[in-house]
Amino acid sequence: MIRDDAWIGQLYRQQSRRVLATLIRLLGDFALAEEAMQEAFTAAVRQWPDEGTPENPTAWLIRTGHRRGIDQIRRKQTARQHAHLLADDEDALPEPGEQTFQDDQLRLLFTCCHPALPLEARVALTLREMCGLTTEQVARALLQKPATLAQRIVRAKKKILLAGIPYEVPEPKELPERLPGVLRVIYLVFNEGYSRSDGEQVVDISLAAEAIRLAQEMARLLPEGEVFGLLALMLLHHSRRHARQDSAGELIILEDQDRTLWKREDIHSGLQWLEAALARTPMGPYTLQASIAAAHAQADSAQATDWGRVVRLYDALYRQQPSPIIALNRAVAVAMHGSPAQGLQLLDELASEKVVVGYHLFHAARADLHRRAGNVDEARQCYQRALPLVSQGPEQRFLERRLAELAHSN
Repeated sequence: MIRDDAWIGQLYRQQSRRVLATLIRLLGDFALAEEAMQEAFTAAVRQWPDEGTPENPTAWLIRTGHRRGIDQIRRKQTARQHAHLLADDEDALPEPGEQTFQDDQLRLLFTCCHPALPLEARVALTLREMCGLTTEQVARALLQKPATLAQRIVRAKKKILLAGIPYEVPEPKELPERLPGVLRVIYLVFNEGYSRSDGEQVVDISLAAEAIRLAQEMARLLPEGEVFGLLALMLLHHSRRHARQDSAGELIILEDQDRTLWKREDIHSGLQWLEAALARTPMGPYTLQASIAAAHAQADSAQATDWGRVVRLYDALYRQQPSPIIALNRAVAVAMHGSPAQGLQLLDELASEKVVVGYHLFHAARADLHRRAGNVDEARQCYQRALPLVSQGPEQRFLERRLAELAHSN
């Protein structure tokens, strides 16, 4: 069957990450595999319109890419160090099946997220290699200069090569130690998409969607309870994406969101993944956070939320991860369940923690609780402390509006 360039372009979008993951395994080098993959797709554009599409296009691309990679090794006179690759007959390569693709994608994800790499490099490499974003797209997503980001990715690939980081899925006994690091990278990608740290957009929908896609792959390839919990958490948060910013680009907080704009299909899917996670023990932090998100998703309004349940879930989460940020969120839930004064007392106990004093949401939370309690001067002071710590435009303007409302209330 003759296919046009548009169809080949669609195949690239759908299959390039699979082809790349397998070529990295076969050639043992990120850069060489990427170049070989590009040459294979270029060959397809040239040959398929005239010769017809092969019966298994993805296998053809892998075989062609492997052959081009071996040719490059020979041309660059690096045959001695790649002798084990040259010994393989490319015509003897087994036809790749679905299990091969799944295994290779898992290998690639665990390699990109290896703990020997700096965390920022893991996030960048995952977006570049697993999600297929260009260097410029990754730089925009992570709010970095393209040149700086490109250097970070190059250093990460060099570290993988020189340190001999294995291109493999960890042994089952190693998974409990390695899996949280992979899930953390995926969640960091989602967080930057769900709530941008800078700029004029509250949400980068495409970046959040990439993180969800990665988690869906993980859930399919590695069905673990916390993988399900992370996917549930992201879907439940992502369901609110169209309600978090108005037509003028201004931030809308959870309490004021139009819940009819929440995507019910995402909520339904998130609750199903949560149910699957809850069926597995022990319950981990992502599953607990997903349970908190579910309490919001199932309520018709902020007032109708089961805040007592939310507090109990935060209690359980804090026992697992006793961090100041979780304590901050718990204090807000306590205030919503009880009174602003109860929440303020808990927040005051956190005031000695350096990590929260420099966090704008700590001061914004104190300001909001003082506002609810009628403490206008204290609320104003807290909003003023929060403002210099915010770099996202919509958040800045939201705090400024709150300050203006307090001025008019005097």
